[in-house]
Amino acid sequence: MLYTMHTRPSEPEKRSWKASLPVLAADLMEAGLGNVEVLIEYALPLTSKRVDAILAGTHPETGAPSYIIIELKQWSEARLYEDDPELVSVPGVAGPRTHPVRQVSGYRRYLANYLRVLEGKEEWIRAAAYLHNATSPHAIEELESLAFEENCRLFSAASRGRFHDFLRENLSGETSGVQSADTLLGSAVAPSTQLLKVAADEIKHQEQFVLLGEQQLAVDMVLHEVKRAQQSNHKRVLVISGGPGSGKSVIALSLLGELARQNKTVLHATGSRSFTTTLRKVAGFRNRDVQSLFKYFNQFTDAEPNSLDVLIADEAHRIRETSNNRYTPKAKRSTEPQVNELINAARVPVFLLDENQVVRHGEMGSIEEITQHAESLGLEVHHISLGEQFRCGGSAPFVDWVQQILGLTDEPPAEASLPASDPFHVEVVDSPWELERLLSKKFAEGYSARMSAGYCWPWSDAEKGADELYPDIQIGDWARPWNSKEERRVGEAPPSALWATQAGGFGQVGCVYTAQGFEYDWSGVILGPDILWRDGRFVTDRSANKDPGFRFRKQVPDELFDELVRHIYKVLLTRGMIGTYIYSSDAETRDALRQLLNTK
Repeated sequence: MLYTMHTRPSEPEKRSWKASLPVLAADLMEAGLGNVEVLIEYALPLTSKRVDAILAGTHPETGAPSYIIIELKQWSEARLYEDDPELVSVPGVAGPRTHPVRQVSGYRRYLANYLRVLEGKEEWIRAAAYLHNATSPHAIEELESLAFEENCRLFSAASRGRFHDFLRENLSGETSGVQSADTLLGSAVAPSTQLLKVAADEIKHQEQFVLLGEQQLAVDMVLHEVKRAQQSNHKRVLVISGGPGSGKSVIALSLLGELARQNKTVLHATGSRSFTTTLRKVAGFRNRDVQSLFKYFNQFTDAEPNSLDVLIADEAHRIRETSNNRYTPKAKRSTEPQVNELINAARVPVFLLDENQVVRHGEMGSIEEITQHAESLGLEVHHISLGEQFRCGGSAPFVDWVQQILGLTDEPPAEASLPASDPFHVEVVDSPWELERLLSKKFAEGYSARMSAGYCWPWSDAEKGADELYPDIQIGDWARPWNSKEERRVGEAPPSALWATQAGGFGQVGCVYTAQGFEYDWSGVILGPDILWRDGRFVTDRSANKDPGFRFRKQVPDELFDELVRHIYKVLLTRGMIGTYIYSSDAETRDALRQLLNTK
């Protein structure tokens, strides 16, 4: 595990292997399948999620490659969670769990969608959940109420004979599984399903996203709460937290699509103009009614209590203290916390957030603050933490590295390192010319690419009637404009809110407010002089920052400024799906970053 995944297994993982893998090995031998290859802790492509085992061999009838995904559970018994067929309750295990067949079915669909060798050949791959400690015939009988897919099955110790039959029906004991295993391991990975490109089909038609692990649990918990709210006068607040790329917005759109198909009254809301505008244009391009499903946090000030079945508050770390803004008439100004307004609006309010993405003064969306407000209203809060990593090529080590060097963890920043063998590409460059050249090459090859920077240069308004933007960002003889502030195209530059997604955005440099919530294949990040590496850590320089929101120390004291700037660069550095190029205007910082990357 240290060699292939660059991490040491935990003690619980080792205990789990000792308890489960010998059982699986014995079953394979007893079934006469000693030639089958077993891929242990197989990492799903572009994520940090791992499958317990994949059996690789050939089909006994067709001779084609044949694979079985195995999810091993040590549960001795399990039952449905509050009669919900998609959630299970396990004695001795806290909280509900995703039905194991639903879990392993998600793995199967994910591989079929992402491995090119399986394109058009879904019949090659099957899946099974195996509860090898459930010896009683009645220990898991409630779980069998789920309508299984044809290629996904559930077995227990009490049904070992049927498990062996299933294995023999799909794997030959006569031929080696080496070639099949090599075929799977050597498969090209298809481009990931990017959120906004499939949003329209997600909301209007069939589900496009494949949910894994805690993602599926989060969706199932929301749907469970909707049922409970329907059956009784019950209300519970759900908070779903996770880092960049953990799938929060995938969950949000999956929920929106599913609940809309169930004719539930549901709305999606964010505090980001860029994100909401893009979702309206992309997800609702065929139907204006669909666009109306996407709102802003400050649009619920007059909402009737519980007027919605569900309110999905995406990017909830951007919740403000109140819904007042500079355009709010004096007569309509309120002291009511914005989070209370969102909670009151729906029977099931759902908040999705990353606490390390608070980048503006006045943003207060955190687990603690939402919990405090909910409990002050007499409501229970259920928190679900997302552990998987889907952005940055599934490289959790890169995201951890970013957080450590920025001082957002308890680990010493100077001791951060990223192994050279980590699959995510990171490179420090010596000039903005080189950064742009490398990104241009990727862009020409058909990848999506964007440049972004810290707010360390002035930002001019576009002149009326102009067809180009002023190149405010000037570093030596290199000069480029910020993304447009306008809601219209300025020459080739797209409107402000669509910089990250529409054609023409590559020619400008984005800021945190237009990059947050989005992803692109290749990211170029310019670290401005407001963050410098000195004496083994990053320090911030307020005098180098040009963001008007940070102008007044009374509103944003130095300590808060320091925290927010670190969050801003965390957001910018974690937008890339395949790789990130980094340039700092400070030579000492560039040298330090290269050392922090080790040989990478």
